[in-house]
Amino acid sequence: MAFSGAEYTTDCSCPHTLQCLRALPEKLWCRLVKVSKIAMKFGEDHPRRLIHSFKVGVALVLISILHHFRPSFYAFGDNIMWAVLTVVVVLEFSVGLNRMLATFLAGALGVGAHCLANLSGDKGEAVLTPIFIFLIAGTVTLMRFSPRFKVRYDYGMIIFILTFCLVSLSDEKESEMLEIAHERLLTIIIGSCIAVMVCICICPVWAGQDLHNEISSNIEKLALFFEGFSDEYFNNSDTTQTVQDKSFLHRYKSVLSSKSSEETMAVLARWEPCHGKFKFHHPWKQYLKIGNQTRVCAYKIEALSSYLLHSKQIPHEIQSMIQESCTIISLECGKTLKESSLGVRHMTKSSMPNQHVANAKNAVESLKSVLRTNPWEGGDYVDIIEVAAVASLLIDVVDCTQKICEEIDELASLARFVPSQLLHQGTVQPISKRDDSIHVITIDEITPRLYE
Repeated sequence: MAFSGAEYTTDCSCPHTLQCLRALPEKLWCRLVKVSKIAMKFGEDHPRRLIHSFKVGVALVLISILHHFRPSFYAFGDNIMWAVLTVVVVLEFSVGLNRMLATFLAGALGVGAHCLANLSGDKGEAVLTPIFIFLIAGTVTLMRFSPRFKVRYDYGMIIFILTFCLVSLSDEKESEMLEIAHERLLTIIIGSCIAVMVCICICPVWAGQDLHNEISSNIEKLALFFEGFSDEYFNNSDTTQTVQDKSFLHRYKSVLSSKSSEETMAVLARWEPCHGKFKFHHPWKQYLKIGNQTRVCAYKIEALSSYLLHSKQIPHEIQSMIQESCTIISLECGKTLKESSLGVRHMTKSSMPNQHVANAKNAVESLKSVLRTNPWEGGDYVDIIEVAAVASLLIDVVDCTQKICEEIDELASLARFVPSQLLHQGTVQPISKRDDSIHVITIDEITPRLYE
C-alpha cells in the first residue's frame, strides 16, 4: 500500500510539473518585458547615465581592438591589461584631466620605485617595496584629509594610490624592467588618452556647464517664490489651491542642499579643457560665492514660507498696513533675481537688476516709516508680531538680493559677459522716497535681442 501511495503521488505531480514547464517560457518573456520597461524608464529619466555606460563600453572596445592588433603594434602582451584598468579608473561621468594626470604620475613613480627595489636584490626588494608603498600611500592618504586637497584632488589621489601600488608590486626581473616599464607606461598613456577622448567626443558632460546652469536655475527658483509670495500671503491668489499644491512655493528647497554638488562641480570644472563659452581660467570660484549668497536668501525664504500657513488667520486690517510696501519689495526682488538668472544663463550683463534693487530699497524705506508709526495700536499682539516678522524678513531679503547682484556683477566682469541689448517699449519709473504713495512699476515690454 505504501508503494502504491508513493506511486500515486508521483503520478499526480507529473501533470503539475509539465504545466510549470510549459508556462516557463511565458513567465520568462513577461519578466524580460518587465525588465525592458524598467530599463527604458531609467533611460528616459537618466539619459546621461545611459550615455556614460555606452561610453565606457566604447572605450573598452577600443582597447580590445588594440589588443587584437597588438602584433602590429608594440607587442604589449599582458601589459595591455593596464590600458583596461586605466580606462576603468579614469573614465568618469564628467570630462576631467585630473584623473589622467594622477594615473600617469603614479604609473611613472611606481615604475621608478620598482626599478630601485630591483637594483637592491631580492632581499633589498622585499624591504624597499613595502617602505615605498608605506611612505607614498600613507602620505597621499594623509593629504586626502586636508580640506583644501580633499575638495580639489580627492578622486585623483585615490587613483594615484591604486595605480602606484599596482605598478610597484609587479614581480618582473631587472632584465625585463626597462621593456616592461616602457610598455606599461605606454599602455597607461594610451588608456588615459582613449578615456579622455571618448569623454570629449561622445556626448561630453561638462561639469562647468552643469554648474553654470545650476546656479542660474537656483536663482530663478528664488525669483518664482518672490513673484508669488505677496499674493499668497495677502490672500490675493486663487483660494481653491492650498499652499502645498503650488510647486513654485517649494522649489527653493533644493537650493538649501546645493552646496556639496556645487563645490564638486567647481573642482571638476577647473580640470576641464576649454569648451564653448568657457575659456581657460574661467572664474569658477565666483560661482561658489554666488551659490553661497543664494543659499542665504533661500534660508530667508524658508522663514517666510512658514508664515504662509497662518496668513489667512491674520485680520486683513493688520496686514493691509504693510501690504503695499511688502508687495512691491517681493515683486521687485523677484524681477531682480529673474533678470539676474537670465543674465547668468546667457552670459550677458544688464543694468536692469540694479534698477529693481533701487526700487526695492525705496519700498523698504517706506515700510520702515510705516513700522515706526506703530499703526496697530489695540490689535492682537500675536498677529502684530507675526506681521512685523514678515516685514523684517522682507527687508533682509532686499540686502540678500543686492549681494547676489553684486556677486553676479563681479562674475560678469571676470568672465567678460557681453552687454545685453534691450529694446524698451516702455519705461521703468523709479519709486521716489518722498512720495507718500507708492506706485508699482510696470514694464510694457523688454525684449533682450540676445535671448530671442
